[in-house]
Amino acid sequence: MVQIAPPLHNGLIGDQPRGGAAAEAKTAWRSPGFSAGWLIAPAGLWLLVFLIVPLVAIIVFSLWTSTGHGMKPELTLLNYGEFFLAEDFFDRDADGFLVPTIFIRTLGTTIKYTFTVMFFCLLLGYPIAYFLAMQVRSFKWQMAMFLIALVPFWTSYLIRAVAWLPMLGRRGLLNKLLLNLDIVDKPVKFLLYSDFGYTMALVQLYVVLCVGPMFFSLAKIDGAILEAARDMGASPFQIFREIIGPLSLPGVAIGMIFIFVMLMGEFATAVVVYGGMTSTTGTVILNYYAIANYPFAAVNAIMLMLAMMIGVTMILRLVNIRKEL
Repeated sequence: MVQIAPPLHNGLIGDQPRGGAAAEAKTAWRSPGFSAGWLIAPAGLWLLVFLIVPLVAIIVFSLWTSTGHGMKPELTLLNYGEFFLAEDFFDRDADGFLVPTIFIRTLGTTIKYTFTVMFFCLLLGYPIAYFLAMQVRSFKWQMAMFLIALVPFWTSYLIRAVAWLPMLGRRGLLNKLLLNLDIVDKPVKFLLYSDFGYTMALVQLYVVLCVGPMFFSLAKIDGAILEAARDMGASPFQIFREIIGPLSLPGVAIGMIFIFVMLMGEFATAVVVYGGMTSTTGTVILNYYAIANYPFAAVNAIMLMLAMMIGVTMILRLVNIRKEL
């Protein structure tokens, strides 16, 4: 009796059997693996312990009563009242009538510095990312120059902040340069412990956070699309406006989110470069934590977190990252 082999059909790697033989072979090599619950359990546990629990604790502590040297579990809303309402807020005859509290004004100052630094980081970082992605043709040189741009991250953040002191001081490098070039007659004071020095230091410290996402977003743009636009007579400005700009928006949004989140919680640079002469919400939290007023520090932390959530939501509404990617 002659046994008839199952019919064959042409596959990617030669003739393959049809029907049951292929199905049995596929089933034999299939592994049950882990269930979805086991796969997400480590990440879920990590988020629970290091994100959810601390956030819940901060919310609970903000409702407790400060004792001057700690806190006790007596619920009160006075901490929130102190944050939002000044003593003479409702007194028509007082100078503080309807005047925001110092803590709200400090939060506003933090937001102002954040958006100012974000603007200058975008102004400085986008050309760097554009040059690396569009002008440097060799992938090897792209990676080499990109790593050079990341060199500041190889040193401590605090060291990079302190390094601005000999640069911006009255006897610092910039003042000596201005004096040697006869631009000024005596050392200028506005470089250090000022808005100028503080903003410039923050830009230098954080600009690299937006260079990376924008570089990778620009590098993903297909060169054939740009070549086709040139063949159709599009000018460089039109190519940037219609192709490069829109396609690089996800990288811009991600970079701005990185900088926004980091800057809103910034406090060390304000102490080092500004000499503690300005306050941010981060420094307020630090100061109240230092005097053991943990409930009011928690209130400021919650307000800062809400402001960060609103800011990130605004950026995501402007650029739909999921759609663009």
